[in-house]
Amino acid sequence: MRLGIIGLPNSGKTTIFNALTGQTLPTGAATSGQFEVHTAVVNVPDPRVDKLKSMYNPRKTVYATVTYADIGGLDKGISEGGLKGQFRNELGQVDGFVHVVRAFDDETVPHPYETVNPQRDLETLDGEFLLADLVTVENRLEKLQAEMRVKGKNVDKAVPAELELMEKFKEHLEAEKPLFELEISPDQAKGIRGYNFLTLKPVLVVVNLGDEAKDVSKLVTYTRPGSSVVGLQGKIEAELAQLEADDAAMFMQEYGITELSAAKVIHLSYELLAIQSFFTVGEDEVRAWSVAVGATAPEAAGAIHSDLQKGFIRAEVMKYADLIAGGSEAALKATGKFKLEGKEYIVQDGDIVHIRHNS
Repeated sequence: MRLGIIGLPNSGKTTIFNALTGQTLPTGAATSGQFEVHTAVVNVPDPRVDKLKSMYNPRKTVYATVTYADIGGLDKGISEGGLKGQFRNELGQVDGFVHVVRAFDDETVPHPYETVNPQRDLETLDGEFLLADLVTVENRLEKLQAEMRVKGKNVDKAVPAELELMEKFKEHLEAEKPLFELEISPDQAKGIRGYNFLTLKPVLVVVNLGDEAKDVSKLVTYTRPGSSVVGLQGKIEAELAQLEADDAAMFMQEYGITELSAAKVIHLSYELLAIQSFFTVGEDEVRAWSVAVGATAPEAAGAIHSDLQKGFIRAEVMKYADLIAGGSEAALKATGKFKLEGKEYIVQDGDIVHIRHNS
């Protein structure tokens, strides 16, 4: 799970990266000098893991994680002719994007477009991704059409199907609609995976409020399916991320902050990719595992180890809420809430799973 943090110059991308990850990168680190990408792995806060830890007292506790990549800033016109080089590769490798848009005034950090307008900036970012994908589609169409002219009836049967799909993509993009909105079959998605279309990836919009709380709903409207918008006081939360818990609590009280948005952004990042958590528990380890929503029990076993998926027999399943209410595994077994599930079982968020398998 890797999310790319992107935005226009001076939008505060690195500040948001620091707030989410607890890093201390100098602001502008991803855009100054030579091209650099900074990454950090962040635990997904989960009170269920904390509760299970207190119940089992394991030697090791592992949370689900999200990886953030602070990628260099975009700017209007950067996608003309297609994005190239390492920058394009980095954008293509992430699973989704955190679009940072600026909603703060700071005379020492001028906005590249002179005025602060988060809605305009967000539309600029989306427009650049649309243009980049359109260039990719047009280049691919030229190659497919040339191949059909040269080979005629001997052309590979997959070429006409891909040509039809690319023409559909072109029409959709020219209508200024992201490819994310199109229905694409699993086979089609597999066939185009190598192109790393940017508008196929989900988006989380983070409005950087600087050090002033504002109503985000009055600043940005974003109706893209599967996306969310959240405000974050980037400057303040980046400073809080460097403090010990007691000092951070005093800081929050002084500024009248009742809840940090960084944790919310991390949760939304996790949900953005249609990912959920199941747990394994015991004296050795309590761990949260990440699987796609809709994953089967064997696929969950594979998230733990490929051998478990190959030798899968059954999954012993407890519901987190049932375990907490019952107080112990023995209580669940006594009430019939400790289940044995087969290969068709769809894992639910919060399931506690033990895999039975052939060794």
